[in-house]
Amino acid sequence: MNYAVTRMLAPVRLPFVVTPGEALSRFLSALVEGRLIGERCSECSKVVLPPRGACPTCGIATNPRDNVTVSDGGTVVMFCIVNIPFEGQTIKPPYVYASILLDGADVPLLHLVEVPVDKARMGMRVRAEWAPPTERKPSLEAIRWFVPTGEPDASYEAYKEYA
Repeated sequence: MNYAVTRMLAPVRLPFVVTPGEALSRFLSALVEGRLIGERCSECSKVVLPPRGACPTCGIATNPRDNVTVSDGGTVVMFCIVNIPFEGQTIKPPYVYASILLDGADVPLLHLVEVPVDKARMGMRVRAEWAPPTERKPSLEAIRWFVPTGEPDASYEAYKEYA
């Protein structure tokens, strides 16, 4: 007899450990202090956040002495509304996950935006809502989420290259 397999439960685990390099370690330490830092490329002058030790545009090494403090405010350049629950999820759907171009940076940062899903939009100005200093760890969870500032939306021209 042949039996057709219509469904098979096969749990998969892929444990891994990330070892941050010098550039990312400085970024994570700054998060604990409530600061955001990037690195400026000596070739194209773009500020990369989080720093990677190399410019993603030029491919050349960045100078660790070229740390740049970046604002914790910025512009939503893209977003998605998460509607589907998944294992380990800490926030109940629906919620907004966005690409945020922080003022002073040239690479958007991905993070949560605390806003009703029907109010999310590109161009919205937001600011980081930091965890209390005693709760901050060296991770992006040091920022709980971003919240709208109430400022007028940025014009599309200001962020179109990132959208």
